[in-house]
Amino acid sequence: MQGSEILKEDGEESVIDAGIIVAAQKVEHYEIASYGSVRTFAQLLGKDKSADLLQATLDEESEANELLNKLAEDIV
Repeated sequence: MQGSEILKEDGEESVIDAGIIVAAQKVEHYEIASYGSVRTFAQLLGKDKSADLLQATLDEESEANELLNKLAEDIV
């Protein structure tokens, strides 16, 4: 279920919030996997500058995921 679908659901607010967080985490996990793979390919190809930029983006995505984890813990 996607975030927009979750918003249309009836139910307890904290459960809906949790569903939105889960949907956002699914996106973050996809992005983390994608950036991690592309970064590794860049390293293997000797594209160090690109690999560094991709690592920075990967770090940002990981931070966003950690924030979502903390939000999830706060609503439980």
